[in-house]
Amino acid sequence: MKTPSNEQKMNAIGHFSFRGRLISSDPYGNGHINETYLLIFGSGDSHPERAILQRMNTEIFKHPAELMENIGNVTAFLRKKIIADGGDPERETLNVVRTVDGLPYYADEDGNYWRAYRCIEDTVEFNAIKNPHSFYDSGVAFGHFQYLLSDYPAKTLHETIKGFHDTLRRYADFEASIRRDAFGKAQGVQKEIEAILSRRYLAECFAEHLSKGDVPVRVTHNDTKLNNILFDKKTSKPICIIDLDTVMPGLAMNDYGDSIRFGASTGAEDERDLNLVEMSFPLFSGYTEAFIKGCAGKLTENEILLLPRGAQIMTYECGMRFLADYLDGDVYFKTNYPGHNLDRARTQIKLVEDMEAKYDKMMSEVAKYLK
Repeated sequence: MKTPSNEQKMNAIGHFSFRGRLISSDPYGNGHINETYLLIFGSGDSHPERAILQRMNTEIFKHPAELMENIGNVTAFLRKKIIADGGDPERETLNVVRTVDGLPYYADEDGNYWRAYRCIEDTVEFNAIKNPHSFYDSGVAFGHFQYLLSDYPAKTLHETIKGFHDTLRRYADFEASIRRDAFGKAQGVQKEIEAILSRRYLAECFAEHLSKGDVPVRVTHNDTKLNNILFDKKTSKPICIIDLDTVMPGLAMNDYGDSIRFGASTGAEDERDLNLVEMSFPLFSGYTEAFIKGCAGKLTENEILLLPRGAQIMTYECGMRFLADYLDGDVYFKTNYPGHNLDRARTQIKLVEDMEAKYDKMMSEVAKYLK
């Protein structure tokens, strides 16, 4: 999408209920999806107030009004829960700034959709696992997110990206990429293609459980990376789950599994030396304990037993998507060099293989937490 003009940005700012006089409005962060600005307002003798303004990416999120309806409803629900638990709703959940018309977004005449949040001060984000403690704490935080939303009617939420974690649909898309072979790359990656095709059972697994009705559909975050948590600067403890764009109906095992895929790997997501890539069992064990602790008894027995499968499936799905994008000419994931998506796919395949080798041990670990 074309970067919005300063005139468009200033017009959007004027439509939100900010407090004070605008001092600055500068680009902020390093995200690649939405256009983000840090706004600073002055109001007399008080400390400047900071807010985040975003122009939403409507190429990825086709229905921004529905997305903001989700976020508005979920954050309002979280505020009530946090207050009831004696917490601080100004720091423990996102606070949407409404427009002067009372809406959670502003749509301008050029078709741009804008939103704003109040900044949560004295917090920091981590982009990588620096130590087992931060990974453990992230597990508690994402588990607590599940706990707080455990009685939210998940099926009332909109799907912000259709079929986002429908692994069976992703498998069908992958097969279509192979058939197209638009850039003639398939012949050179037959080993990787076979690694995906031979594990179709992973693509089918959760669909089968859903059809049987033996796992609940919950409110899930669907992007449970460490950098989607704000940590308190003083205590280094998690404060708030952010980036709620993909909050929608889903499975707890997927949220858990994506964290294991990202955080328990001993190598970078694009590590070329696959000898350095495996699933750290101590990190897996610690995160499992933390996530289940954070969920505070809300997970069913079936969900707990399917957590290791969730780790496998999310890793498999991600590897499949990386490989499909490589075959399609790198049209979805941002790449830094030719073959970047192929390197990413190979690391995910290696992680799946390592999880298979450790699967019995993983199952023994989660069995300890059955009621």
